[in-house]
Amino acid sequence: MDLSVDLVEPVALSPECLGDLRLRFLAGKDALIRHFESARPTAPAATRLIRGIARHTDHTVAGLWEQSGMPDDAALLAVGGYGRGELFPHSDVDVLVLLPSNLPGNPSAQAHIKRSVEAFITACWDIGLEIGSSVRTVEECMAEAERDITVRTALLESRFLCGSRRGFNVFRRNNSQAMHPRSFLRAKTLEMRQRHQKFEDTPYSLEPNCKESPGGLRDLQVIIWVARAAGLGRNWGELATSGLATPFEVKQLQRNEGVLKLIRTRLHLVAGRREDRLVFDLQGAVAESFGYRATNGQRASEVLMRRYYWAAKAVAQLNQILMLNIEERVNGSQDAPMRPIDEHFLERDGMLEVVSDDLYQRHPQVILETFLTYQTTRGITGLSARTLRALYNSRDLMNAEFRRDPVNRATFMRILHAPSGHTHALRLMNETSVLGRYLWVFRRIVGQMQHDLFHVYTVDQHILMVLRNVRRFFIPEHAHEYPYCSQLAMQWDKPYVLYLAALFHDVAKGRGGDHSDLGAAEVRRFSRDHGVERDDALLIEFLVKAHLTMSRVAQKEDLSDPVVIQNFAQLVGTERRLTALYLLTVADIRGTSPKVWNAWKGKLLEDLYRVTLRALGGAQPHLDAEIEARKQEARHMLNLALQPPDVEAPLWKTLEISYFARHDVGEIAWHARSLHAQLDADTPVVKARVSPVGEGLQVVVYARDRADLFARICGYFDSAHFNILDAKVHTTRAGYALDTFQVINPHLEASRDGAPAAQYRDLISLVENQLGNALASEGALPEPSRGRLSRRVRSFPVTPRITLRPDERAQHWLLGVSASDRSGLLYAIARVLARHQINLQLAKITTLGERVEDTFLIDGSALRHNRMQIAIETELLDAIAA
Repeated sequence: MDLSVDLVEPVALSPECLGDLRLRFLAGKDALIRHFESARPTAPAATRLIRGIARHTDHTVAGLWEQSGMPDDAALLAVGGYGRGELFPHSDVDVLVLLPSNLPGNPSAQAHIKRSVEAFITACWDIGLEIGSSVRTVEECMAEAERDITVRTALLESRFLCGSRRGFNVFRRNNSQAMHPRSFLRAKTLEMRQRHQKFEDTPYSLEPNCKESPGGLRDLQVIIWVARAAGLGRNWGELATSGLATPFEVKQLQRNEGVLKLIRTRLHLVAGRREDRLVFDLQGAVAESFGYRATNGQRASEVLMRRYYWAAKAVAQLNQILMLNIEERVNGSQDAPMRPIDEHFLERDGMLEVVSDDLYQRHPQVILETFLTYQTTRGITGLSARTLRALYNSRDLMNAEFRRDPVNRATFMRILHAPSGHTHALRLMNETSVLGRYLWVFRRIVGQMQHDLFHVYTVDQHILMVLRNVRRFFIPEHAHEYPYCSQLAMQWDKPYVLYLAALFHDVAKGRGGDHSDLGAAEVRRFSRDHGVERDDALLIEFLVKAHLTMSRVAQKEDLSDPVVIQNFAQLVGTERRLTALYLLTVADIRGTSPKVWNAWKGKLLEDLYRVTLRALGGAQPHLDAEIEARKQEARHMLNLALQPPDVEAPLWKTLEISYFARHDVGEIAWHARSLHAQLDADTPVVKARVSPVGEGLQVVVYARDRADLFARICGYFDSAHFNILDAKVHTTRAGYALDTFQVINPHLEASRDGAPAAQYRDLISLVENQLGNALASEGALPEPSRGRLSRRVRSFPVTPRITLRPDERAQHWLLGVSASDRSGLLYAIARVLARHQINLQLAKITTLGERVEDTFLIDGSALRHNRMQIAIETELLDAIAA
């Protein structure tokens, strides 16, 4: 029976009766709101209001239900937020009309039930309830919940209102039996990650959604949902009883939840409608409703938003701690074995664990060591719930004495001097509140808004974005983004100088006065306290003081005027300072907003750099020195191989700079020699050689690009019992894939009695022919094999993890895969991508012992739809599961 209903004129209630009910409902709601507005704006007052509105609504809908002529064995349930017993002033009232399973077969009786349902829902709308209704039997509820995780979540919070208590008990029992905690946890985690991506993965959006943004109320609700599904607690107190949260954490959860509820309540009342976004238009009015007033240098809205950001940041931290705790409980990974790293830390499932809960209390100097260890230890992908909790409970230890400690200062400098991992380490320090407590000047700008037309991040988030941009200049995989900056960065000898300049360039914003001058004074003090070499300290101070100058000159002054160029050249003084300022300026503009940077601005800055370089008398960098050297050496190798002059030119013209950055000289020469005569080939070209690194084969595939090409290559290696150690994937400007693989045969590697190189040499012709034929095939992709897990993987299992997020230009997606290594794993991943017509642009395969950390640059129409994203991520998780 189709129980969907259309809104029609009410049947059971007269207009006079409905009018009276409407007046009583609205008057009661208005009285609650007036009482709230007359009191001080506190969190308890907001909680009383939203619970009071829910109770008032309970009485109203129960009265309507009784008068609607519903059958005795039907029930009315509150679901969603209403099911929690909370209604914000303009929230929807979500209800479920639960009909009995044994519906009468009599058409007349069915028509009566339908009229009763229509009358009830229509009456709800008529009296002023913004009703959201569904009408289902228990069986239909279970079937819908099986298909839609949102329905499953709403039913989890269902609350009996009126009607058949017996029917509700049957529904609740069925819903409980149908709940699978592990699947529910995985689905809600993926959903939360997708929601965070939608809101820019930061609690610090300038116009945040106080319900849905990271650190918003939804992050608190997710904790309760997954804990409730797993039987670990239905509220904060029960989570503490089950050991998931400490009393201190419960206190913080309640306090920050109260702040968010208070802000959302005020936002609804100021907007006069359901509005959860703290948009610029409403921030001032909401701030005034709190009694905030503008002061010197600070708007009332900034005071409000600072309060919101601090609450959201605390919620984000606590969400991470508790979700990891719940995941460990549900998956049983809290008992997994741990690998010692040093006397202070252990590794479990890729997470950094403290050796004891009171480690930081006993040894405060280890706090900063946490991030150095995270940054420098291969295979560590994050901090465990235990470590995050220990950091959260140790914040008060990071006082003035802590900041003056020479050991801590040395550790912080080691973080900056480390060869990699700076962005992740410093972001994690900010997320855990350590960065602001160590650099007190940084703490002042955490959550500080920037009221202008181009910054879309708070000051602290912008600073870390700029630091990330500088760091990417030094990473070959990102050379294609801003090639000229990458060329210059490859010649730069002290990256930490640029990192410090990025960290301090906006650190004095919001104080009044020139933030560049104030920031220069702050970094001068930092350099003195941390023993930075004099020349480096002077350069960093100059960069902070002048970080806006190059942008201003490039965009606002006449670059054809020799006086302008001469004045700018006198300001920078040396080629070294010019190069550093150019790199910092590009990174800074890119870090304001994805929409601010464009090619024209890039050209202006590059033109200014080049003409100023000539004015300074420095050598103009025509091409990156490193890449040019590789090209020259590759040409020399081609000459030694008796190749004709310029044999490499046709291929090289089709390749991006990232190709030359990722391949060594031998590979570049080998590709040119092997492919020059077949650049327009209609059939796939496969060439193989014994690997120059001493084990396995190196195989290059050159073929017209297509969605399943990478999967077919991986499928062949899987069926031929080769393990892929490395894959470098490129697409030429001519639309051809140029993919290079490093593969080994475990059977040959295990039998070292013969000469491995000779055995692999015998396989070259076989691989070239078989792989070429496999790629020419148009048949369905074969099923992947399930390779046996090693003893080490069985002893130290890795929880499969998938991350999927758009790149900074929102043109492609970055897929991250973490799993235990096994044969066929890469093919299993590639097969899922091919099934959904996902195109692979770039692949970085990293094997860390028995653990793989793969990164793919992908695109495809399926990624534009939220449901398809979750489906793809779920399929990938199933594919990589051990």
